[in-house]
Amino acid sequence: MSNVMWFSTLGMKDLDQVGGKNASLGEMVSNLASAGVRVPDGFATTADAYRAFIAQSGLADTIVGEMAKLDTEDVVQLAEVGTRVRAAIVNQPLPADIEADIREAYEQLVGDSPDASFAVRSSATAEDLPDASFAGQQETFLNIRGIDEVLQAVKEVFASLYNDRAIAYRVHHGFEHETVALSAGVQRMVRSDIGASGVMFTMDTESGFDDAVFITSSYGLGEAVVQGAVNPDEFYVYKPGLRAGRPAILKRGVGAKATKMVYTSDATVGKTTEFVDVDPAEQTRLSLTDAEVEQLARHALVIEEHYGRPMDIEWGKDGVDGELYVLQARPETVKSRQSATTVSRYRINERGPLLVEGRAIGQKVGAGAVRVLSSADQMRDFHPGEVLVADMTDPDWEPIMKRASAIVTNRGGRTCHAAIIARELGIPAVVGAGNATAELADGREVTVSCAEGDTGYVYAGLLDFAVEETDMQAMPEIPVGIMMNVGTPDQAFAFSRLPNQGVGLARLEFIINRQIGIHPKALLDRDELTGSVRETVDAAVAPYASPRDYFVQRVAEGVATIAAAFAPKPVIVRMSDFKSNEYANLVGGDLYEPHEENPMIGYRGASRYLSPDFEECFAMECEALRYVRDDMGLTNVKIMIPFVRTVAEAEGVIDLLARHGLRRGENDLQVIMMCEIPSNAVIADQFLDHFDGFSIGSNDMTQLTLGLDRDSALVAASFDERDPAVKAMLAMAISACKARGKYVGICGQGPSDHADLAEWLLEQGIDTMSLNPDSVVDTWVRLGRASG
Repeated sequence: MSNVMWFSTLGMKDLDQVGGKNASLGEMVSNLASAGVRVPDGFATTADAYRAFIAQSGLADTIVGEMAKLDTEDVVQLAEVGTRVRAAIVNQPLPADIEADIREAYEQLVGDSPDASFAVRSSATAEDLPDASFAGQQETFLNIRGIDEVLQAVKEVFASLYNDRAIAYRVHHGFEHETVALSAGVQRMVRSDIGASGVMFTMDTESGFDDAVFITSSYGLGEAVVQGAVNPDEFYVYKPGLRAGRPAILKRGVGAKATKMVYTSDATVGKTTEFVDVDPAEQTRLSLTDAEVEQLARHALVIEEHYGRPMDIEWGKDGVDGELYVLQARPETVKSRQSATTVSRYRINERGPLLVEGRAIGQKVGAGAVRVLSSADQMRDFHPGEVLVADMTDPDWEPIMKRASAIVTNRGGRTCHAAIIARELGIPAVVGAGNATAELADGREVTVSCAEGDTGYVYAGLLDFAVEETDMQAMPEIPVGIMMNVGTPDQAFAFSRLPNQGVGLARLEFIINRQIGIHPKALLDRDELTGSVRETVDAAVAPYASPRDYFVQRVAEGVATIAAAFAPKPVIVRMSDFKSNEYANLVGGDLYEPHEENPMIGYRGASRYLSPDFEECFAMECEALRYVRDDMGLTNVKIMIPFVRTVAEAEGVIDLLARHGLRRGENDLQVIMMCEIPSNAVIADQFLDHFDGFSIGSNDMTQLTLGLDRDSALVAASFDERDPAVKAMLAMAISACKARGKYVGICGQGPSDHADLAEWLLEQGIDTMSLNPDSVVDTWVRLGRASG
């Protein structure tokens, strides 16, 4: 029987002797060092040693007796029993042979570094399995110095097998207490107390998207991140780009990093670390460089490829030697086990008193307590899961809209901001309800149903509803490509799991609003700004080399995230199409935007790009797109130009793109025109001389053909893409593209809302329909029946 085994001799074959954590450390030391993965050296006590320890003096029988009479649902009893068992273990001396073996291994590990410190980690024989994770159940002790403290920490680790949470976990998951043994890993510390540390997953933990590495990082010891004591920086790295040797970071998110865990001078086990405040200047900076992020991601790829499955990895950056180390790795056990082949449909099973009604957006049901807000300044009062009720919303509200269970507005039609954002966030909304802010009181529990057709209802009470799952693998073959409208990068990974042929509309203005929130001219003019606007800009750009770099990098990250999520399928990115009133709502926007009586048909789209006043702003957009395509290699990105009024504007924009390094046909670049103005359809052939195809914007086309304001609830009932005049415009555009052999799709709301319009478009031979995610499956199935 061995009491101690060195990491260099261990592998996954030894799981029953040293537990999942220590077996995995040995596996990496033995197999991955040649690939550059650094794992600090160490040794592990064995399961045989643990069992020998508890077998003496009747300790094992004492534990069995205590566990036999325990009701884990009784939290008071659980705490009392756990305390007694842990005390019995800690007070039991180690057998002489086990202590001697640990001392000998410790002396060898210390070598010529008598001041070295060590981590003493727990490794249960039933943890870190592909179908069970005991992660975090037992204790880890950091910065342990001296053999006497190491011996004490080993016993503390043994005792932690009977932490309250570990006891309850085993009971709830059907593990017999006596069948689980514990191994203590003694590992040389990485000096991340003066460096950085964190966790990384080889897949997105929320969506299960497996082509990205997700990395968290903060200053100090990694336990702060693992415990959730700190809000860390976050990074996403695109695996295919990394393998190709290209820039591959999709996202950099600056966390608060207000505190960090560091060493103390006290050698007593349990008192060797403490939390201290992080310097405010360091909080605003990223804790890793791009090179370090990509190096960590490369380590993650090596580890994932070795184990053949998604992995959860802890890492540390040594503040002395500057190297990156892997501290442990375990299988990811949540998202990797979930099916990605089903889609949800909502059905309401009862109805309470009807409070208000309006136009239904989305096909879901949401419920919660009402929160009435009169302005975006009140967003701090909003709590996740509440029903957001407002007169109307604009892009400033997006941060809380995604946290709402449902949205209700007094004003707006099917294509207003609240409706568009709610669809793309997958949140049910009732718009144009008239008097919602008066009828729905703060705190009242309501159910919002958008699963009953065109009309959306707000009922009193929390009502029963059901969600039906559909097998996406049974989707029918259809003679048209179904694409998606994706509003924000945050949801791109999740939406990519739906059946699709790519993204037909990614709005750059949504990315700018979400990723930046500052008027681009305010960034360019940072040095001339004063007051609160200057303070906001300075805080936002602090982690970046310059305000311009901030804009370009953040836009590039947003576009790249969507492009990576759907690659190699096409992603059509529409250049920014803020109206002047929407631009004015960005930080600093009121300093630069004109007042227009009707901004919907004012300073927007191509005419804005060609304006000398907007020249540098558009140049930054182009720089971001060029970086995504040419440097990151995401050439599935296509560019779309909105609101092109004249052929002269078409010529001017194509020339302007080329001057900024985005030339049609170069590096497979296609430039699509948003066909949304009657002139676009009337002389479609002339516009097509300058573009690679059309994407029909049915919202503006309907508005401008019928002469109505699509944001006005007063005329919302007249808004119908199926009007003969609108369909005549669509038919002209489609036939012109087909005659020229050029792409034609539609990215408006019409096909999502009207099955007959979708079928008519199918008959016209349209190439693609880009739908909001909530209507993809139903429209796909309907078209399958229509074409079958």
